[in-house]
Amino acid sequence: MKRHERLGGNSPLRQRKLPAIGTLAVAITLLGGCGGGDGSSSNGAAVSMQQTPAGQQLDAKAAAQQASSANQTYIDPVAYSLNATDGLTPSQVSEKAAVMHYQWTQGKAPVNYTTTTGHLTAADTNGNPEASMSYVAYTAPSTNGAPRPVTFVYNGGPGSSSIWLRLGSFAPTRVSTPDPVFGNWPNYPLVDNKDSLIDTTDMVFIDPPGTGLSEAVLPNTNQKYWTTDADVDIMRDFIQRYLTVNNRSSSPIYLYGESYGTPRTDMLALALESSGVHLTGIVLQSAILNYFADAIEAVAITNSTSALALDTDTLAGYFPGYAAVASYYNQVSPAPVNQGLYALQTSLFVTAEYSKLRRYSQSWVLSQLGAPNALGKPVLPNDKTLQAWTIPSGLTMQALQGYFNVNGFSTSLLPGTTIGRYDGRVSLPNSDPRLASDGDPSDILISQPFTNALATQMPDYLGYTAPNATYMPLNDAIIQVWNFSHDGQAMPDTIPDLLGALTLNPKLKVLSENGFHDLATPFFNTEKQLARLQTVPGINPDLQVNFFPGGHMIYLDDTARPAMKRDLVRFYRGTPLPDALALWTLPAPWRDESPASEPTATAAASTQLPSP
Repeated sequence: MKRHERLGGNSPLRQRKLPAIGTLAVAITLLGGCGGGDGSSSNGAAVSMQQTPAGQQLDAKAAAQQASSANQTYIDPVAYSLNATDGLTPSQVSEKAAVMHYQWTQGKAPVNYTTTTGHLTAADTNGNPEASMSYVAYTAPSTNGAPRPVTFVYNGGPGSSSIWLRLGSFAPTRVSTPDPVFGNWPNYPLVDNKDSLIDTTDMVFIDPPGTGLSEAVLPNTNQKYWTTDADVDIMRDFIQRYLTVNNRSSSPIYLYGESYGTPRTDMLALALESSGVHLTGIVLQSAILNYFADAIEAVAITNSTSALALDTDTLAGYFPGYAAVASYYNQVSPAPVNQGLYALQTSLFVTAEYSKLRRYSQSWVLSQLGAPNALGKPVLPNDKTLQAWTIPSGLTMQALQGYFNVNGFSTSLLPGTTIGRYDGRVSLPNSDPRLASDGDPSDILISQPFTNALATQMPDYLGYTAPNATYMPLNDAIIQVWNFSHDGQAMPDTIPDLLGALTLNPKLKVLSENGFHDLATPFFNTEKQLARLQTVPGINPDLQVNFFPGGHMIYLDDTARPAMKRDLVRFYRGTPLPDALALWTLPAPWRDESPASEPTATAAASTQLPSP
């Protein structure tokens, strides 16, 4: 999760907040975090990971003995800088870490686990150091003699550290938020996580360069890695380093990305498979897999109306998610008896009305960006048209008028109220002073509580302190200069990358997790993008798409998180998910999209971005 302002300056198009990572201007002194790993260090000695035979781990008895040994804390003296032009001197770089031992008792059987917090050095193919990357790993001993899975986890942004997933999702402890209400904001407790995946997989949470405490190594500087492709390469190199140092090459390897972390995952999967690291599975949570297909994002990135080519796909793609939010506010009549069936109803509605929606789509996209007059007088449906849509869509007139509104749906669905972008169920009255600095109530809900937890509740838990540095949860400077280009295009379309990874590894398992109430990366957009794989002859990927109540950070929802844990355990076991969609049960892709089989390096640039 979390987002940025994509663009600077005074243009109305430059005021749009993006889907991936949050407005968090605070950088907090790192006293501790939450995490774990299978490494060890001795009061700042270089990491000497448990050198068991490749892929093996300590048995339960040895792990229990290790857990009873003294924890190894580490005071990191390095003054890390996350500025664009900075980098560490090679003499400052080390692979030191703090190692702590705990027991998770929330499952059917207790799990002894280790946290490792520190840095590993990503290096290029010639062994030259590129970046010293901060990470937190949680690992546990194998209970059956087989290597445990290891999952590499990261958020998006671009410019986000991994604290949102690390403190909110499936680690052994989490910040207990009352999502979607504010409760005792901003003081949410850190609790033992009964939905942790520590009983299923080891987890390594990664901070990309310029976030957390990750810094480039000179002559490289942080900004070198603030591009789509360089980011993928450095993440690949970190993962290879972790696997080597920890003798995990024979472990089942998974990737778990959220938001911008999902296009990163598609590209990273291809990069790892191409370099000989074979994955078992990938998880795409709250995905934006093709930036061209979200015209709101495309215009915000390019600051150009030439990015409106797929505007109708965007209007239609957001509608079912908006309708789910409207249902939460009792703006659907009759009230749906099943959320999934209502999502199907609204998806069928926009598909049937696609040709009529086309005339309104450019004005609609620009209205969401706060620039409804950018192309002249806005064109939106009149009340007669909206009235005709009430029955097939199920939405009330108020909800339809809120969607087709020059002020954008976030402030138009409920008069006098702003609803969240990351979770439309979170709302605040427009008079709330917190909205002056952050226009998204669902971001306000978690930003300060998570940084509070990181700064005040976790030092003893991780045993790691960095008194001369500041941990950067979100680096807003990154989004201002990020180079989104990929595969010869101005922005990433990563369905071809996913196809490339599946071609190299047909056994690769893919799970797409979606929140019904996510208005940043709507679930119907994701369905339509993954459905482009239907255009590839002979393909039959192990692809599953599931849905939960909740927003962008689905796991914050106390109903969704246990269901996510259940499905993830099945996914790791290779068991089909009973309620998930497969490739061939997804709705067909939009006809104006490129087939997945095309490389799109030149085709998409000419066919997806014509002048309106």
